[in-house]
Order: sequence, then structure tokens, then C-alpha cells
Amino acid sequence: MTEQMQRIVLASRPDGEPTDDNFRLETVDLPQPGEGEVLVKSHYMSLDPYMRGRMDDAKSYAAPVPIGGTMEAGAVGEVIASNSPHFKPGDFAFGMLGWASHGCLPAKELRKLDPAQGPITAALGVLGMPGFTGWHGLTAYGRPEAGETLVVAAATGPVGSMVGQLAKLAGLRVVGIAGGADKCKLATETFGFDACLDHRAYADAKSLRKDLAEACPKGIDIYFENVGGKVLEAVLPLMNPHGRIPICGMIAWYNAGGLGAGASDVALTGPNIWRNILVKFLSVNGFIISNHFDRYPEFLKEVAPKVASGEIRFLEDIATGLENAPEAFRSLLKGGNTGKQIVKLI
Repeated sequence: MTEQMQRIVLASRPDGEPTDDNFRLETVDLPQPGEGEVLVKSHYMSLDPYMRGRMDDAKSYAAPVPIGGTMEAGAVGEVIASNSPHFKPGDFAFGMLGWASHGCLPAKELRKLDPAQGPITAALGVLGMPGFTGWHGLTAYGRPEAGETLVVAAATGPVGSMVGQLAKLAGLRVVGIAGGADKCKLATETFGFDACLDHRAYADAKSLRKDLAEACPKGIDIYFENVGGKVLEAVLPLMNPHGRIPICGMIAWYNAGGLGAGASDVALTGPNIWRNILVKFLSVNGFIISNHFDRYPEFLKEVAPKVASGEIRFLEDIATGLENAPEAFRSLLKGGNTGKQIVKLI
């Protein structure tokens, strides 16, 4: 009898916020590894905001998930069959295994993990793509200097918390923006930020900007952009000359129909964006982390010891069951997670 696995496929493309109808849970035959391939039983999979873009059939830096295709995701799990000398059954590995109970990939597309060095879930968050994204964006484009002020939104997420903690270790004043009083408390008490503002407490960018200016009395030198929306509106006029804005994401605008929603303040109209960049000599750099994995060993060498020692702290929000991934994903897009959103599969 052929063994089987489960996966979640994209059943239809969403119009606005994803719904249950956009996903379909399927049971299919377990793939058998070919030459040089490895079969992995996933224990945990990652949920990340970028996945919303993969659901749209629009020109972007990566191809969309096809209708009927397995939703894309990084996952960690145990090797159960291998046709590669680099992996054997019982090894643990990370790879882009998708929203699925199992995945089969060429060995060169997997990274071996050592569970003795820490929880394997770290490869999905603090020592994985999100943590690396925060480190690369800050070091390559933020160029932090002691005494400066950094602002980062989505402050308690895996990217924002990495950015803020690294900036604090470098001697900067760090101000976070998060969704809810509890998350703001986490930013200051768990991650060591100097201050954190609850964006949900402000009706518009103008009122948020007023309190943000008080939290940043010397202006803002680095704004690590994760969200767009009214946070960008609030921040841009407070940027100092020669400020830097690494652009990592724009989660406020990811759902179709929400593009630009709430962007009524003059700071976010096209001419005013460009004027702020021009007259303040701002450096604005967009980046996609998949283009920079040549720096990943450097990141691990620098950051892994800080995680092991507790200098860099992290939080994980773990949902249980592949069938619950769509609900957890929708919650993530609304900021309902606390820390790195992960789905436990076994």
C-alpha cells in the first residue's frame, strides 16, 4: 500500500483578504526520492507575510503559486529517506518543503540542522530567513552608528525584534511600533527597546507622528520599513538628513483592495515622498533577502552566539495542525501573532 501525505494547495486566488475557500487540504501519495534527492517528514513549518504575494498572479520578484500548487513555505523536519551521501535517515534538515506534512527536494536545496545546538524551530525564525533579513537589512542599508535613533514597526515580530536588539547592542536609541499594549510591553521588557508605540491607539498618522516625535527627540536616523501605511506617513517627516530607510516589507498593503488604504496624509502622496527623500538626502533601499544568502554564513557566525548567550532573545507563536495553517496565516496578516508564527505538524 502506497504511503500518503497531506498538503495545502492554493485553490483560488484571493480578492482582498484570503478566505478558507482560497485553500484546499489534500491527501496525496508520498513522493519517492530520485537520484540525489531527500525525503523529509516536516515537524514545523513557517508562516510569513511574503506568502500573501505568492497568492496573486502578478509580476513580482518570484513566480506565484499556481492554482492547485502546494503553498510555499520553509519547514524543518526529519530525513526519512535519502539518495544523497550528504543526508541519512534520522538527520534533521531545513528546506522549502511547503505547506505539507512531507517534502522531497534535491540535497543541495536542504540545510542540515544540529538539534543539539538549539531548537530546530530557530531555523525558521531567529536564525532563519526572518532573523537574517533583519540583520542584513540593518547592516547593509541601515548602517547604524552609536548615538543614532532607529524606528522599527512590527517590533515584536522576528524581523523587527532582531533589528531592534542588534541596534541596541550597537548603542542606538530604539523605538518600536507594534499592534497592542501587550506587544509594546514585550518590545521594552523582553527585547529591550527604549520605547514602543501602539499604532492601534492612533486614528491617523498625524496623531501617531506627534507621540513618535516625543519618543524620538533627536529625530529618526534609521527607519526599518516592514509595514507601510500610516506608520510610514508618521515617520517620513521625522527623518533626519542623511537618514536611511531599508525597505523589507509593506504588510499594511499586502491584501488587494487595501493598497494605499488610509494613506490620506500629505506625507504619503507621491510628490511629498520624493521631496522628503530629496531635501533630506535620504538613502532608501529595497531588498529581497533571497538575493543575499551569500552572507548567511556571516550572519550565523555573528548572531548565533548572541542567541545562545541570551543577548538576542526571541519569541515563537506555534499553532498546531496543518489544517489550521490558513487560519494562522490570516491572523498573521492582521498582526494576531506574538513572535515568529510557526505551525507544528506532528
